[in-house]
Formats: sequence, structure tokens, C-alpha cells
Amino acid sequence: MITTKYVNYKQVLNLAGVHLVLISIWCTLIAVLFYFFNWHWMTIPWVPLALIGTAEAFLVGFKNNQAYDRLWEARKIWGGIVNSSRSLASMVYAFDTKNEEIGAFDLEDRKKRIVFRHIAWLYTFREQLLVPTEWEHISSENKFVNVNLRRNRLIKAGFPDYGRAPIFLHKYLSEEEYDLKNHYKNFATYLISQQAKDINELKNMDAITDFNQTQLQNSLNEFYNFQGQAERIKKFPSPRQFASTAFVFNILFILLLPLGLVNEFAKLGDWGIWTSIPFCIIIGWIYIIMELVGDYSENPFAGLMFDVPMLSICRTIEIDLLQMSGETDLPEPISSKNGVLV
Repeated sequence: MITTKYVNYKQVLNLAGVHLVLISIWCTLIAVLFYFFNWHWMTIPWVPLALIGTAEAFLVGFKNNQAYDRLWEARKIWGGIVNSSRSLASMVYAFDTKNEEIGAFDLEDRKKRIVFRHIAWLYTFREQLLVPTEWEHISSENKFVNVNLRRNRLIKAGFPDYGRAPIFLHKYLSEEEYDLKNHYKNFATYLISQQAKDINELKNMDAITDFNQTQLQNSLNEFYNFQGQAERIKKFPSPRQFASTAFVFNILFILLLPLGLVNEFAKLGDWGIWTSIPFCIIIGWIYIIMELVGDYSENPFAGLMFDVPMLSICRTIEIDLLQMSGETDLPEPISSKNGVLV
């Protein structure tokens, strides 16, 4: 997540710097051919170009709206996980027992195990969401350029805890549960099922009432819902018929843009031909940036700077739950670095 109030020039160039160079070369080439070689036959009227640009603006706007909806829904899902995690931990420690045969130490240990396993679920779920899909930029573009892989490595280098999920799992899970990690395709689902078994065991021991068990199970069901909602966003791409069409039309518009602008600016004289270059670059680059903003925002779990800050959210929940458990050795919150929070 970008945390700076305004996107700085480094972030803009990191996103669309290569495109700026390509547009500049294309616009300059058209002006050179028009001025030095008198290729006036290649120009087109401005009216059809304006119609194409208007249609493309509507299409890109629609795509960006859909991308923002996916991004904001992902953030709401993790916001719900924050609230439900606090509720789960508070209920675990609030529901007390009247069965004097259960030792206080044993009961406290069982409650802490539930809370710690939930922290492990958070980091497991985040790690599973970061596994790239074939349509995300980090997977598709590395066939041609490694720009997104470099971006991902820079983020990991800036945040030491970014890839330490196995360490967190080893810290909050028993050895037996940790060893089962590679035996399950969806380890996060397994952890929630284990939570249900432990809660049911507490009920069978008369440590909690049937009503308490129902409340806790409903809380676990919420995490299943949140997990399913996030997996739906992760595993179902923004419909490619819209995303790909907007991309193709954008390229077509930018290719035609200097052919229309150079003819219009030529009416001002020879100097107008060269003046068309910066205007062509600015207009084309605006369309490119609009396209890229929507294209990257539609994948909120891709491991890049446009993502939902899952690591920061997990750390916030971890701190809250450890405090509820009476722990004093608390980790530090995740802070943004270079205008990015992960």
C-alpha cells in the first residue's frame, strides 16, 4: 500500500518510466518523418481520433472502477479479520469455567494454544494469498521483463519479516502441527478445523458451556467466510475480456495519437510540428498511467506496492492477541518504508 499523500516521481517512473520512453520515441519519430520526409499521407483527421480517445477513456474508467472495487473489498475482508480476531481472543479468555476439577494452569494453556494457533493462521493465510497466479503481473511479465520481480525483491529487502511466515508458524504452533504444514494443500483451513476441535474439547470438559461453544464456533465460521471471500478475489481474475480490450484499445489510441496531433500542430507552422511532441507524450502517458493503475489494482494480493498491507495487519492483530494473552515480549508494528506499507 502506498502511504505517501501524493505519489512521488520515483513511484511514477517505477510504474510507467519505460512506457514514457517508448511513447517519446514514437512521437518523435512521427514528427521527424512528417518534417524531414514530408510524409503527410500518414496523418489522420482529429475527429475520429477524438472519438477513439473518448471511447477508450470510458473503457479505462470502467476498468478502474472494477479494479478499485476489488481492492476495497479485499481491504474490507482484512478489516473484518481484525475485528473478528479480537472478538475471538476476548471470548476465549472471557468464558470461564465453573468446573473446579480443571486445573487453572491447564485451562490457561489450552486457551493460549487457541489464540496462538489463530496468529499462525493469520500468517499462513497471508502466505497462501501471496502465491502468484498466472494472470498476475509477477507471473505474466517475467516472461518478457523482470521489472515486477525486481519490485518484489526490493519490497522483501525493505521488510525483513516479509518472508518469515515459517518462523512465525514455528513460534506459535506445536511441533506436531508445524510438521503437518506440507501435508495439507490448504493449511489455513486445517488450522481453523483444529480450532473447532479444541473448542469442542473444552465444551466436553465443561470448561465452557454449550452457548459459549456456539459463540466461538460462529466466530470460526466468520474466518472461513473471510478466507473464502479473499480466495475468490485471488483465484478469479478481473474478467479478461474487459481488461484485455482496454489494453489493446489503449495501444491503438496511442499509436494513432501522433498521427492526428502532428497534422493539427503543423497548421501553426514548422515550429508547431515539434511542439506536438511534448503534448503527444503527455496525453499518451496519461492514458498509459490510467491503464496501469487499474491493471495493478485489480490484483490486491500480488506482493507488490499496490497490495492490501497484509503483513502490517497481521502484526497489528498479533500484538493485540499477545497482549490479551498476558505476554509482555511484543513485536514492533510494521512501519512504512519509502512510502510503501506491506
